[in-house]
This record gives sequence, structure tokens and C-alpha cells, in this order.
Amino acid sequence: MWRWRAFKAVQSVVERLPRPWAYALGVLAARFAFWFSPLARPRLEFNLRIVFPELSDQELRRLTWRNFRNHAKAYADLMLLPRSPVVAMRPLIKVEGWENLDLARAVGKGVLVVSCHMGSYEIAAAIWSATLAPVSLFAEEVEPRPLFEWYRDTRARLGVSVLSLGLGGLRKVTQALKDQELVITAIDRDITGTGQEMPFFGRPARIPFGPAAIALRLGTPLLPACVYRLPDDSYQVEAESPVIAQSTGDLRADERKVTEQLLVHIEGFIRRHPEHWHVPHRIWEGSP
Repeated sequence: MWRWRAFKAVQSVVERLPRPWAYALGVLAARFAFWFSPLARPRLEFNLRIVFPELSDQELRRLTWRNFRNHAKAYADLMLLPRSPVVAMRPLIKVEGWENLDLARAVGKGVLVVSCHMGSYEIAAAIWSATLAPVSLFAEEVEPRPLFEWYRDTRARLGVSVLSLGLGGLRKVTQALKDQELVITAIDRDITGTGQEMPFFGRPARIPFGPAAIALRLGTPLLPACVYRLPDDSYQVEAESPVIAQSTGDLRADERKVTEQLLVHIEGFIRRHPEHWHVPHRIWEGSP
């Protein structure tokens, strides 16, 4: 419970600050985390080394710090959300590949946006919910429970439904897609422990097959997309061509093929914007 009290104390201060001051405070906290976290920095450096084996130790250190810094700003964005009206956030976001989102929506079976753990995705989700269609977001149930409820309620105020990673959440996803909604998920981490081993940046990693399974069952288009921060602290969304799942009758082979297609896009996002891919978690064997 101390984590919840500490978070709420800091958040209640941050939400009252001007955006630049909130970012400055977040970057200061990132500096402490960068130097003193026992696992976050070593794990992130390990993951980035897999993506960029050619980097020198010094280059890897600089990239890791930029990553921590951007993630701190994303966390500040989250803390600012209770007092951030969507109308004020809308001018801050730019979209590249809007035509791909239109193509996916034109199918008429909802859209499953497949991404990775990158950037301030709450901002994009809130703006999409206010301008396009209702948005649902898969989220890990963090502890303690009051913290997760704060995440859920804050996003709900902005029109974003939070779905848990479980059977109940999957049932709601099916209904949301049938109702022509957008559902956002990420496949760069096997949070539930049910993923299958797939090549990810040339090394075996457990990757969720859930989006591929849903697309094959419902005919829903899969839209690879990511969001990241620009130097002026606005946000850029990249949406690539939809992946349309084709069934051959061999479900497991079809799921693997569709997931392979998605991973090509995810790897591209991460290679282009590694300073925004904040995943200080075990993905590959050998990680701290």
C-alpha cells in the first residue's frame, strides 16, 4: 500500500504543475532511477544490446539514458491526465499513415491496433476515442489494486476502456470489435506467460498469439502502429498497412504466420525509435 500512497502524493503535485515543470520533475526522477535502479537499467541495456549489437558501451549508455528520460516524460503525461482535457491535447498529436487507419476501419469489423511498449499511448488513445470511435486498451493489472483502479478510472474519464489480460477481458474485446471499436494491445512482452516462442530480433522470445487468434476468428484487421515523442514534446503516431489474417485451416500455423508479419512491423518501430521503447523487463534468456 505504500506504493499507492507514494504515487498518489507525487501525482497530486504533478497534476497541478505546468507541463514543462512536470517534465523537469520527471527527468530528475529518471536520473535517480538511471543510476540507482538495481534491475531496470541493466535489463533495458540488455534488451537494447539485442536490437543494436553494433553499439559501443558508451553509445549504449547514452541511448539508455535517453530512453529513461523519455519514459519519465511519458509517466508525467500519465500523472497530468486527470486535469488534461482532450481538446487541449489534440493539437499535440500528428499522425503518419492516417489512410491505413481508414482502410482498416472500412472493413467494418473493428480495428485491433497492435503496438509495442512505446511512448505516451494514453494520449493517442484518448484523442482517437474523442474523434474516431470508442477505444479499449489492454492493461496489466498492477499492484496494489488502488493503483490499477486509478489507471483504469483516469483512462475511463478520457473515454478509454481498460480491459484486463484475462478471459473476461477477451470476451469484452470480442464485443468491442463487433461494435466497431478500436482495441489497442502490445505483443513485445509475454505478460500472461501464455506466449509462443518466436524469433524476435533474431533470438527466441515468447510472443503473444492473441491478436492473430482474434483476427483469424473475427476477420478483424490488425493495424501495426506506434506512438513516440518528438523533440518539441508533441507526439507522432505511425500507422502502417493493415495485416489481414488469412485462414488456411491450420490454426496454429496461421497464428504463427500472422504474428510473424506483425513482428516485422514491431521490429521496425523499435529500430527507428529505440529511445522510446522502454521495456526494462525480461524478454530473452540471459537477461538480468
